Amino acid sequence: MKGVGLGISALLLAAVLLVALSPDRERTEREAGQRAGTVAGAVDAAALAERQGALLDEIVFLRETDLGRVTGLIEAGSHQLFSQGISSPTVVNRLRDSVQADMDLAFGTSSELTLNPAGPILADGSLNPFALPEIREALNWLVDRRHVAEELYGGLAVPRTLPLSTAFPDYARLAEESRALELRYAHDPDRAREAIDAGMGELGAERRAGRWFFDEEPVRLRLLIRTEDERRRVGDYLANLLQGLGFEVERRYRTAEEASRLWIATDPAAGEWHLYTGAWISIVIQRDQADNFSFYYTPRGRAEPLWQAYRPAPEFDELADRLSRRDYASWEERQAMMARALELALVDSSRVWLVDQLNASARAANVEVAADLAGGVSGSALWPYTLRYTDRLGGRLVVGLPGLLGEPWNPVAGSNWAFDRMITRATQDPVVLPDPYTGLYHPQRIARAELAVEAGIPVEQTLDWLTLTREAQIAVPGDAWVDWDALHGRFIPVDEAHPEGLTARTRVRVHYDPELFARRWHDGSWLTPADFVLSWILDFERASEASPLFDPAHLATFEAFRRHFRGWRILSTEPLVIEVYSDQIFPDAESIVAARAPSPLPWHVLMLGILGERRGELAFSSNKADRQRVDWLSLVAGPSLPVLERLLAGVQEQLQEQLSLPYGDALGDWLAPGEPERRFAALDAWQRAFGHFWVGSGPYRLHSVHPVEGSVVLRRFGGFRDPADRWLGLSRAPIPELLLDGPLVVAAGRAPGANGLAAGEREGREGAEFRLAVTVEGAPYPEEELREVSYLLFDGDGALAGRGEAEPLGQGQWRVRLDAETLAGLGSGANSLELAVISRRVALPAFASHVFATLPPGEEVPR
Repeated sequence: MKGVGLGISALLLAAVLLVALSPDRERTEREAGQRAGTVAGAVDAAALAERQGALLDEIVFLRETDLGRVTGLIEAGSHQLFSQGISSPTVVNRLRDSVQADMDLAFGTSSELTLNPAGPILADGSLNPFALPEIREALNWLVDRRHVAEELYGGLAVPRTLPLSTAFPDYARLAEESRALELRYAHDPDRAREAIDAGMGELGAERRAGRWFFDEEPVRLRLLIRTEDERRRVGDYLANLLQGLGFEVERRYRTAEEASRLWIATDPAAGEWHLYTGAWISIVIQRDQADNFSFYYTPRGRAEPLWQAYRPAPEFDELADRLSRRDYASWEERQAMMARALELALVDSSRVWLVDQLNASARAANVEVAADLAGGVSGSALWPYTLRYTDRLGGRLVVGLPGLLGEPWNPVAGSNWAFDRMITRATQDPVVLPDPYTGLYHPQRIARAELAVEAGIPVEQTLDWLTLTREAQIAVPGDAWVDWDALHGRFIPVDEAHPEGLTARTRVRVHYDPELFARRWHDGSWLTPADFVLSWILDFERASEASPLFDPAHLATFEAFRRHFRGWRILSTEPLVIEVYSDQIFPDAESIVAARAPSPLPWHVLMLGILGERRGELAFSSNKADRQRVDWLSLVAGPSLPVLERLLAGVQEQLQEQLSLPYGDALGDWLAPGEPERRFAALDAWQRAFGHFWVGSGPYRLHSVHPVEGSVVLRRFGGFRDPADRWLGLSRAPIPELLLDGPLVVAAGRAPGANGLAAGEREGREGAEFRLAVTVEGAPYPEEELREVSYLLFDGDGALAGRGEAEPLGQGQWRVRLDAETLAGLGSGANSLELAVISRRVALPAFASHVFATLPPGEEVPR
């Protein structure tokens, strides 16, 4: 009898199958930038090798909100890709059955119950039971997460108990602790009722005829229930459970916008809501989730009133803060802190996690793209470099998405809508790109990097594009810029701000591509060091009350940055070499470099926004625009455009009169002779040709914007000279496919005095053997590409009875042998052998499960 590896719709099921994963301590030689060795479909390999830049000629984005039309539109040929995550089992099944359509799955979306912690007595005098942590904690026993995943989400979700995604590495690293907590908080309605009864009594409520009363009034709970997706069913399910416990429940069905006005915008103490059916999405694989506790459970998470109402226990609050700052001296200390924080998070339960969802991105069968395993197509950093037809080069492709141009576009504080960001990502060319399957960063405009960390700090390197060294102490040079004088428009060096000296935990030295300044912005102007410098100045200006650009909404982000920033300096411009000092660390060296390496922004476009804000006509952020009652800066549409046109004309007149621009003295050393005149002349020609001011340097340029019609058109940028097939090696996720084979029944021990034993009983005495086949697209998975093939053995009570490593047999085959003593320790009954396969090429573990029974000695064993 065979136990088949978990299907893709249950890949992460319960995640109790995971094995603790220590940081990768071996380097891999794989570079994701290698060209694809084979070309799918009918594309001519020679033509592909010769092509530069984007693989398509034109991409058209159209608004489409009806998911029921997705499969039909693809089959009709009017659309080739839909970027939104699809969680409807009906639509997914249609896609699965269609010959013309295909899909990519993503695992970065989670659903939870957001609880109102205010009170216990709210502004209207009513009682809020969820002000008591014990009642919040009890909801973990009340909800049946497996029912939610399998029935309410139609199998396109898996149970989740902890504030760690079951899809990301930290969950695997803490597998044993996770398993114990999941067992502790498993579905137990009787325990939930007991805890809620005790808590309500503590709050002074009393039950009469099966209903809860407080101050002679029924205890009413207001549930905010989202209506657009499966959360409507989740909300109704929970409402029924709470009514069964004696609460009066008001079901407030709301759309996203309607709900946000209540759970985010209002003071929780006002009592407009008690519980919200929340959801979160990560657009990239999070290799380090240490700051989840601070974000989700403390006032440091966000500035909104709900977060400011959180009151975590002192131990939990301190631990969450230390983890967010990575204040630990060893990996072992970090793991112990994480384990304790998980325990305290469930005691707090300001959020009750329900499921991790699986979302599908639909595409035509002859279309290929590197979809991120967390964020899908819309979250993928590599989609602009990999989206193509497999049977031809170039061509026009139509993308459907549920919304676009939702907010104004500007590169400082513009639209944060996922689908706006997806479009703008194609116009940009960041210096590093995250691997869609591992979350590790790869260089795009970096030749190499050098990372130095203080001795003893737990940081590990995986890829070979950077070097990692350890130093006893890292001193920050006196000439590094550590601050900005907004009043006098000058850099403040370390030796002025810290004459006593300054040290840092890390130093990153980034050596950029030697050809970086031979690249052009879309308007034809050349990149220069000023594109790196002005954006840094702007960051400090917006945080300074002495600056006309001051924006209080920017302070929280900036202050978090200042807590770890220790300075930076430009060491060379030919080639560009930048050195950055910081106290912030991450477990992966690649993540530290990615977080520190500055990326360029077109300084001349930023300058127009700066002038508009200085003159009180425009604002980078919505917050400042609302306060100043001016237009939120949009570079692509709306009333900002005529203001920008006028500002551009004014700048050109200033330059003709040889008048200085803002920050001219600070930028002077980083500008080429005559650069300002050439830059603004190029921008003027660009705006006249295309009607907007959005200038990037990526593989696609913004050709046209149509807000009324709900469409955006991108076209291939001819100046983008990278080989078109550079990133095609990452077009498909190499997730291991598992097939586990083993006996269904095994004797648990010896039969005393037995001379002859049945075959199954002999197997029990000599142990039992299980075989695992690991493949990818039907071929054996290379052994060197697997980091770990491990097993967990659980007895009939769900307790861990053994663990170990599988033995490689070659050609994708692995073996697990359980000896007679281990089998005897299981006793009689059903047991589960769970195998976890950890690949070096993908962050998602793959699992296989095999259930078998152990029988007492002497009983009949099937043959």
